[in-house]
Amino acid sequence: MAKVVILGAGFSGQTAALYLRKKLDKKHEVIVVNPWPRFTYIPSLVWVGIGRMKPEQTMFELAPVFQKQGITFIQAWAREIHPDRQYVVTESKDGTKQKIEYDYLINATGPYLNFEGTEGLGPDNGYSHSICNIHHAKMARDAYLKLVSRMEKGEKVKILIGTGHGQATCQGAALEYITNIHNDLVNRGLRDKAQLMWISNEPALGDFGVGGIYAKKYGYIMKSEAFLKSLFAEQGIYYQVQTAVKKVEKGKVIWENYEGEIGETEFDYAMLIPQFRGMNIKYVNKDGEDITSKLTNAGGFMLVDGGYGKNWENLQPSDWPSTYQSPFYPNMFAAGIAFAPPGSISKPFTNKNGTVITATAPRTGMAAGIIGKIVAFNIIDMIEGRSPSHRESMAEMPGACIASIGKSIWNGSAATILMYPVVPDFDRYPEYGRDLKICDMEIGLAGAWIKRTLHSMFIYKMKGNLGWSLIPE
Repeated sequence: MAKVVILGAGFSGQTAALYLRKKLDKKHEVIVVNPWPRFTYIPSLVWVGIGRMKPEQTMFELAPVFQKQGITFIQAWAREIHPDRQYVVTESKDGTKQKIEYDYLINATGPYLNFEGTEGLGPDNGYSHSICNIHHAKMARDAYLKLVSRMEKGEKVKILIGTGHGQATCQGAALEYITNIHNDLVNRGLRDKAQLMWISNEPALGDFGVGGIYAKKYGYIMKSEAFLKSLFAEQGIYYQVQTAVKKVEKGKVIWENYEGEIGETEFDYAMLIPQFRGMNIKYVNKDGEDITSKLTNAGGFMLVDGGYGKNWENLQPSDWPSTYQSPFYPNMFAAGIAFAPPGSISKPFTNKNGTVITATAPRTGMAAGIIGKIVAFNIIDMIEGRSPSHRESMAEMPGACIASIGKSIWNGSAATILMYPVVPDFDRYPEYGRDLKICDMEIGLAGAWIKRTLHSMFIYKMKGNLGWSLIPE
């Protein structure tokens, strides 16, 4: 009998758990360790953050789902991994520690939200907001609705949305939030009362941490930069890219740009995505020594089968992980945001002051689900006596982003962005690095329908309901 322990119940962890339980004989045990009792559909928090969706519509209780599936659920934080002795030390909410043994381990914890990486950032100990988890999305909603009340009384306000660190990712979530705010204020008849401003570490508008996207439209080549410039011009959104937020004060951010210039931007309300780091988990060898720095990169993400240590200019598509298996401990895997990428997809930049301003590689949503499935299938291979045979790197993986511009399925809209592959491959596609027969960018009502459908479909899938595996990752 094999025991598989999964740390985390987000897209990658939940996907892996469901496939393992579906494919493995019942004599094998599947255990999920997660600090929160609920699964949260993070992409819909953009709507929670403006009060257009109730928080409970984005969540469901994990325990009943796991009980129905025959998966053991332990609500706790993973604190230590002892790979030589094959156990995890967990800590529950009341401080109780437990040792959980494993034969195979999947690190699918998701990111640590590094608010302290930028002074004054974040809703708990700072002056900005976030929509990266349900707790913060509700705080963002309450602050936003208070701002709406001020506008209803005739006050004009400044709203700043974007990234709050020079090495942040998830620009897409911030983009959705600012366009939904625009749409919400239009519907409320208050758009003229708000100055909407975008601030980002991207090298160009529409870069999204993937080096930008090209698509063939009506006989000519469109770049995502032009696509976003057009959208922002239509919505009256001011933008500033190539910028790292260095400090947040009450009503003001201090930033530094590519040229090394220091500046300030005032705001009445700010939602800024923090830097993502690996979860604070300690790796300990059989002698009790801390080997975290050996098994993870500088950001705390777990090293897997990638080509690490190369300069960006020398990175090849083949350097991107494909099995997500640890090179040090073959029975350990990392999925979703927990795995260490070999570098950024967008060109990195360090200014003359030594400040790194680089949009780091996104590994959420669709990619996280695909990787969760690959990892599950590779563990099944090993349990059944085979070598891991399932491979799909982000240089072979499609990517899709449905960026909501308004929730309504009657008069809402969404920007639908498709790319293949996520990591450009200039050997296969010399001119643009991607297959322009697949890449696409559209804005319209159909996108709003797709976005809302995905919300329902993926919550259905993550619950393991009848036919869940027929819904693609």
